[in-house]
Amino acid sequence: MEASARILALIKLANVGLTLIWGFAVTYVFVRALPLREFQSFLLLVAFGNFTISAEFGLTSIIYARLRRHWLGLGKDETGGFRLEEMGVLFLFLGLLIVGGFAILLIALALGGLHTGMPLLFLLFFLSACLNLPALLAKRALAAVDGNFLWEALDCLRRVMTIALLLFILQGLDPRMSVALQLCVSVAVIGYAIFLVHRRLGMRAAHWLSFRVGGGHVRTHYLRDIGASAAFTISEILAYNAPYFTIAAATHDARPMLIFDFFFKMSRSLSMLVRAMVEAALPRITRAFHAGDRARLRQLMGRALGVALFFALGTSGALLLLGEWLFAKLFDGRAAIDRVDLWLIDGALLALAVICVSVYVQGALGRFTLLLGRSLPFLTGSLLSVPLARMFAPDRFDLMFILLYTLTLFVAAGIHGLSLRQLMGRRA
Repeated sequence: MEASARILALIKLANVGLTLIWGFAVTYVFVRALPLREFQSFLLLVAFGNFTISAEFGLTSIIYARLRRHWLGLGKDETGGFRLEEMGVLFLFLGLLIVGGFAILLIALALGGLHTGMPLLFLLFFLSACLNLPALLAKRALAAVDGNFLWEALDCLRRVMTIALLLFILQGLDPRMSVALQLCVSVAVIGYAIFLVHRRLGMRAAHWLSFRVGGGHVRTHYLRDIGASAAFTISEILAYNAPYFTIAAATHDARPMLIFDFFFKMSRSLSMLVRAMVEAALPRITRAFHAGDRARLRQLMGRALGVALFFALGTSGALLLLGEWLFAKLFDGRAAIDRVDLWLIDGALLALAVICVSVYVQGALGRFTLLLGRSLPFLTGSLLSVPLARMFAPDRFDLMFILLYTLTLFVAAGIHGLSLRQLMGRRA
């Protein structure tokens, strides 16, 4: 099953479906369980969680690129080749990120920077979200050693159980108990996945604890990659999540925030679908790239782009048919979305499909410096969209913001399209 791209794509799509259900269920449940102002604070918590999770700075992508070369038998004799001690250093870093994010959240709650009457729920939910950091590292490491199917099966199990626990809130289960049980399920599944990585790589306990050796190797041989990856990840975090905070600073009206959250959910849904298909093809794409087989690489990349645009068109069509109903249902009728908003979101999704293919493929190949340069126009447009919309169209601030954000995505897609042409051996 691991050797079949079709089977991998199916199991990954199944997992994406469960992840999307969980994401929408979170909104569906908590918009009903919390007052509107409390729910707006909850959305800021989710955005802060996204910042924290993304603050691994693409290190898991670096590990995938390095470990994949090692698994394919490339660079084993090189001085800067992959070492098993790197895994322990990365897990230590991710653990410190979680602790740091948790401390910042505690301070924000204590000082009133984040208003809520249920601080324990917010803390538990944040920890539950942050478990995606070790989960992501386990996923990338297993994928690099041809263990995609193992991870996806485990994660499907985790998603089914957490969705069930989430929906029990609507049946009277205390939200704090629900999130605490979700935490326990995630810890068990992720722990087993890490054990599988440990066993497949033939690691010993000493490899996880050799922080000085692993840290020295990381610092000596690929600190530049880490710097480029960190800068790229920060740029992406800000570009995708900053509107939550700039909108909150620009207006107290809930509608612009809800519309952006709706777009964010749609874009995240599409990006997960595209990622599933790209990851199913990555074993072949990475082999073709490292073998210098440009014809095969162009064929595989053409398929990836075609499938990504197909998903984007399908999502766009579904939004035109069901978007208004879904928006009203999702946010419990707290606001309405216009037809023109849906058309703009559809256009943004088409551009996003191209960006996703470029980022996922080039990240897997370790081209972080190039990705950083390509991300800066997107970051600039994202940061300026809210203030420019407020300046030029204060009466239709929400519509102007979506328009400017969509234009930004189209510019970014054009830049990434040129990068893909260059990657496939054509003149950019």
